[in-house]
Amino acid sequence: MASDQLVVLCTCPDDETARRLANAVVEARLAACVNILPGVTSVFYWEGAAQTETEQLLVIKTSDVAYSQLEAKLVELHPYELPEVIAVGIERGLAGFLDWIQAETR
Repeated sequence: MASDQLVVLCTCPDDETARRLANAVVEARLAACVNILPGVTSVFYWEGAAQTETEQLLVIKTSDVAYSQLEAKLVELHPYELPEVIAVGIERGLAGFLDWIQAETR
């Protein structure tokens, strides 16, 4: 049974941006936890050409009710013209951890 919690993925250009965004969404109680995965290589098509960049990946744990505000905050603070913000529903997880995500997000 699917839960009311989400994992949101968001790439950032550097460690400073990743930490700034992670702190902002946790402090605003829009995320219970954010993992920062350094050194992600992204290959993508942008402005008519294939691009390759080293980025940081944010793995954000949030609730369905906080998602809209989380998305808005990421777009507001992100330096990219079109930031990657992808939400994936959590299908299953440790009940206590999922409850914690729900309790920590608004």
